[in-house]
Amino acid sequence: MCESLRILGALCRVGFYALYRRICCKGPSPVRPNFSVLCIGLENAGKSSVLATLSEDDLHKVEPTIGFSIKAILFDDCILEVKELGGGDKVCPYWERYYQVFQGIIFVIDSSSSDEKLHIAKTELYKAVSHHQLKSIPLLILANFQDKEGARSTEELTNYLEANTELKNRQWLLRGCSIQNKEALHQIFHEFNEILMKNLDDDIEQRKNSPQHGNRL
Repeated sequence: MCESLRILGALCRVGFYALYRRICCKGPSPVRPNFSVLCIGLENAGKSSVLATLSEDDLHKVEPTIGFSIKAILFDDCILEVKELGGGDKVCPYWERYYQVFQGIIFVIDSSSSDEKLHIAKTELYKAVSHHQLKSIPLLILANFQDKEGARSTEELTNYLEANTELKNRQWLLRGCSIQNKEALHQIFHEFNEILMKNLDDDIEQRKNSPQHGNRL
């Protein structure tokens, strides 16, 4: 029941935005695809702050996610309906209970964290992406807190995560970010959104060319 109310709230925000655009811009807003995306990462990796920055929310009101939250993030070309899961020690073991049909995954890493925390993040990352409900969808790894002293570079993290080997059979991006640089953050998601939209176009084309589709015509 609680999850249904959260989803309804996210959809209402999208609806209000569309109505606002229609009234203020004196015409219907362009049709934009909606993508369901999962956002995970350890506690204090900055997941909520990243999502709040993208949606122009007040960062002073951001609180750590205990269970899960749902946020609709509006871009010019698409809408991401993001389910964010809390990253506490008592929550991570239950992540898979919240897995469903997603079009993409966002995994946020604190690039300035200790070696121990980074090792845990690597373990949880590969445990999640190997799950049967998530193993074939695009992955965006955000190396957050690049503005902090001691933050590891994207090259260092790519090597540490062995991403070129472990993720060779899926679409993935690893990008450094900081909420202090909103423009760069939006550019990262522009790249990610392009992957999601291309996959959607490919899926539509494949369905059009399938024998089952031809038999229905």
